[in-house]
Amino acid sequence: MHETAVIETPVGKLKISIQQNCLYEITLNTELSESPPITRMGKRVVDQLADYFRSAGNSFQIPLVPRGTEFQTRVWIALCDIPPGKTETYGELAARIGSNARAVGNACRRNPTPIVVPCHRVVAQKGLGGYAGDTGGELMNIKRWLLSHEGIDLSRI
Repeated sequence: MHETAVIETPVGKLKISIQQNCLYEITLNTELSESPPITRMGKRVVDQLADYFRSAGNSFQIPLVPRGTEFQTRVWIALCDIPPGKTETYGELAARIGSNARAVGNACRRNPTPIVVPCHRVVAQKGLGGYAGDTGGELMNIKRWLLSHEGIDLSRI
């Protein structure tokens, strides 16, 4: 079964796609009208996102639809090891998984489930880096908001 829900959050409207009773995709800044989830999995995802937006220390317990290359999957799993309130540089994450910073950045850019798979916690050696393939504008504002919400002092990045 496929389900799509659109919810309002502090970072704008998110479109949540459910397939095979798992989270398939989160689209940031959608222009779609709000529509509540119908299935139990849709409600679970929305509830856990709401918990995160109330308290950034909450962790997600949501099954994901496997997609992406083997390397991308390795990066996305490694992202989930970065706890709320912490960051790693692209280079640090790359060293941890035996890769390079550019490849890690490319995998972060293709992350289909941002926020749940916390690519926002990866920053450049000097500065924030990018978010969802963007280095400015509204997507970077979302990254700043998420990091601040988790207690990261942006002036130290």
